[in-house]
Amino acid sequence: MLETDYLIIGGGATAMAFVDTLLTETEQDQILIVDRNHQPGGHWNQAYPFVRLHQPSSFYGVSSTELSKGIKDQVGFNAGFFELASGAAVKAYFDDVMRHRFLPSGRVQYFPMCNYEGDGKFKSLLTGKEEHVKVNKKIVDTTYLQTRIPATHTPNFTVAKEVPFIPINELVHIQEPPEGFVVIGGGKTGMDACVWLLDNQVPAERITWIVPRDSWLLDRKTTQPSQEFFESTVGNMAAQFESVVQAASIPDLFNRLEENGVLTRIDQNVRPSMFHGATVCETELEMLRSIEKVVRMGRVQSIAADQIILDQGSIPTTPHHLHIDCTASAISNLEITPVFQDGRIIPQTVRSYQPLFSASLIAYIEAKFDSEQEKNALCQVVPLPNHDTDWIKMLTIFMMNQYSWNQHKSIRKWLLGNRLDGFSQLLAKADRHDPVKQAIIKRMRDNIMPAMMKLQQFMQELA
Repeated sequence: MLETDYLIIGGGATAMAFVDTLLTETEQDQILIVDRNHQPGGHWNQAYPFVRLHQPSSFYGVSSTELSKGIKDQVGFNAGFFELASGAAVKAYFDDVMRHRFLPSGRVQYFPMCNYEGDGKFKSLLTGKEEHVKVNKKIVDTTYLQTRIPATHTPNFTVAKEVPFIPINELVHIQEPPEGFVVIGGGKTGMDACVWLLDNQVPAERITWIVPRDSWLLDRKTTQPSQEFFESTVGNMAAQFESVVQAASIPDLFNRLEENGVLTRIDQNVRPSMFHGATVCETELEMLRSIEKVVRMGRVQSIAADQIILDQGSIPTTPHHLHIDCTASAISNLEITPVFQDGRIIPQTVRSYQPLFSASLIAYIEAKFDSEQEKNALCQVVPLPNHDTDWIKMLTIFMMNQYSWNQHKSIRKWLLGNRLDGFSQLLAKADRHDPVKQAIIKRMRDNIMPAMMKLQQFMQELA
């Protein structure tokens, strides 16, 4: 029988961020990781070849080890902004963290290619050997959110045998040019497919894009991790609070968020009903806006040899068109459960858009606080967004969490030292003699409490 203090189910990015901080904040705790994949990184092992992070590399990975090279992209759609690590770079990074930090510590055991079967038992996918683990402290289930990926996704519609139909992963393996491309899915994966095709010289008129729901999007310039972008990054936070305070209604709130650059959209004539926190830059927006064949007739019901049946009608197609599946939902389990439970930890987001920072903070709270009630009070789950109004819920709970963290000197100090929390560092390092930066900070601070009160009002309307 094996023995450990913490049994980690899953070896993905969330697990890596959690384990990294637990190693840093404890001295002797033993950790055992059971992972279905052959190497750490979770869904990154099956990601499509041209995938990149949506936000700067500085905010991703584990706290102890830098992923970013600290440089800006000089070419491509992200030119002028800090680098977005490729999927290959992220996989290599997590492998390095495992090999050069976790395993050499002598405190981490890693069992790849193994399936966790419950009750502290797991089985090798290669040999069938079963192991039982005695867990002295807690089981950490990093698979709770059930991440789905395009490569293994089964679409919720039927496809005729003669129809060329592929997941986005297979785009790079095309050998003969089709008459046209049909991209199915309006989320970030669908956007990535369209941008990749356009970036590889496919004319916009050869692309048909099926978009069941339009999305509110975030502008990548508001996520940059340096003082150079202080006005757009911290200024964005001030603009959020001001928009909330000044809004007369929920529709008016989204009008103001757009006017103030907090949110953006692809088509100015279509009111988005979805929000998943996807991040784009102006160049990507311009590329996506160049596609004129955008189909907004609901979800696909079936694809026949000569037509695509949707919720609200049909469009023609042919066996000479390539149909690209981008309909996989990144997260399939949106049900919220307490992070800290009896003998278990269920990592979820406790800060908007930042699952790995969240996992790192949860590990810190686990190491430094005793009461399960207090731990959960410090780690209220920020719901993963789906509908547009989920933006309100996200901001409300994030602000409540941030307020709770600020009440603890130890947490404030930890936040400043955690590389995944670039926002706290931007504020702390702002030049006190810079009138522009100080004016932004004042706008933010003056509107925090009024914004919180207005958000509570909006939350009651949504209930």
